[in-house]
This record gives sequence, structure tokens and C-alpha cells, in this order.
Amino acid sequence: MIYYGIALLIIALDQWTKWLVVKNMELGERIPVLEPFLGWLSHRNRGAAWGMLEGQMWLFAIITVIVIAAILYYFHKHAKGQPLFQLALMMLLGGAIGNFIDRMYRGEVVDFVDVLIPVINYDFPIFNVADAALTIGVVLMVIYVIMDEKQQKKKVS
Repeated sequence: MIYYGIALLIIALDQWTKWLVVKNMELGERIPVLEPFLGWLSHRNRGAAWGMLEGQMWLFAIITVIVIAAILYYFHKHAKGQPLFQLALMMLLGGAIGNFIDRMYRGEVVDFVDVLIPVINYDFPIFNVADAALTIGVVLMVIYVIMDEKQQKKKVS
């Protein structure tokens, strides 16, 4: 299935970019890409988003396995014929597995995308490809739910 290919592509890109960071950058090293807005910054995260629940690997393992099972269930039982829903689920699957691999293999997640917004003097939390896929997947899911809700209202009218 093409949708599983999307998840595999996300996982592969995520792990490859993290491997490049680990092999080629010192922890804390920053390489400017589009100054002052974007750079690669070698960072490690032992928690969830923004370092929450640091060191709770057992909790992340349990939650990730449940999330992966739920994604697969919804993909096979409820997403057939719904390309946006399928894409959102596979983005979530790829992102979840990408960070899960890090937690199980390294005991921490490798983050490296450093975004600065100088106009408001804001340093966005450092993230990686898996995090981006998770965020995009959630946004696509919200769009799908809104569109589906509108479609259901039209059917009732």
C-alpha cells in the first residue's frame, strides 16, 4: 500500500537525518542554514514534547505501542476510501515509530531543527523529522474531521 510507504519514508528520513546529526555534529553544535531563522542544532531530549516527563521511557513505550495499535486499527477499520484520513494516520504512524526507535535504541530522542523568529524574539522548541510528521498528521486529522463534519451535516439536511 502506498500509505504504508509514506510511513516508511518518514521513518527512513527521520532516522537518516538523526544519524547524520549524531555522526557529524557535537552535542550543542549549531550549523546556520538560513540565518537568523533556521539552523541545525544537535540536541537530545529524554522526555516528550519540550522535555516533559523526562526519563519516563517505560511510559513512552507503553503509550507508543497503544498509539501505534490505535492508528493501525483506525487505518484498517475506518479510513478506507478516505485519503486525507489515511495520509494523516500514516504521518502519525511514521512520526510515532521514528521517535520510538530513538527512545528504544538511544534512550533519548535526537532533535536538530532549530527555528528562530527574531521579529518576536522567539526560539521555537528544537524538533526533528518525526516531530514534524506528527504535527502535520495532527493538522491533517483536524482538517479531515472538520471536512467530514461538514459533509455529515450536508447529508442530514
